[in-house]
Amino acid sequence: MNTELKLIRKSRLGNRKSQESLYLKYKTKWFMICLRYAIDKSQAEDMLQDSLVNIFSKIKQYDSSRGNFSQWSYRIVVNSCLICLRKWEKLTFDENHQNFNEKIDNFTNVYDVLGAEELIKLVQSLPTGYRLIFNMYVLEGYKHREIAELLDINIGTSKSQLAKAKKILRSKIELLFQTDIIK
Repeated sequence: MNTELKLIRKSRLGNRKSQESLYLKYKTKWFMICLRYAIDKSQAEDMLQDSLVNIFSKIKQYDSSRGNFSQWSYRIVVNSCLICLRKWEKLTFDENHQNFNEKIDNFTNVYDVLGAEELIKLVQSLPTGYRLIFNMYVLEGYKHREIAELLDINIGTSKSQLAKAKKILRSKIELLFQTDIIK
């Protein structure tokens, strides 16, 4: 049995050292997920705390035959972030579906120029609905159907929110280049 599975088995029994070891292994990735959904570091820390409670209270449900622990825990973190956002604010989504097929070319080239911290700040600046769907679709790999089910919206809303989020991000990035902030 590998080390991670031993830690999971012991964590299921309430062993704090094993839980701490899992936390130390994944804390950075879990926190980065929270940062993408939060509007600031403080909110992300609160989301992480809720995520930890959920991960360790549900760890008995983890089944290694159905996938790896990291992916299982990342899903819990995303769901915890969504729960926090629903608790803290009323989630609103622009229902205007016009032009959601608008293409945004060369969007991925941004990663070559901007650093991770700059990209996170740009994503954090998006309105909540746009930020959620951008994160879920682009960064977490959810399909529009899954997003629609999780957020109780229709698929067209998910698609249009993603297109609008990309458009806003593109405008903000272009503005950064125009004002010579990034060179």
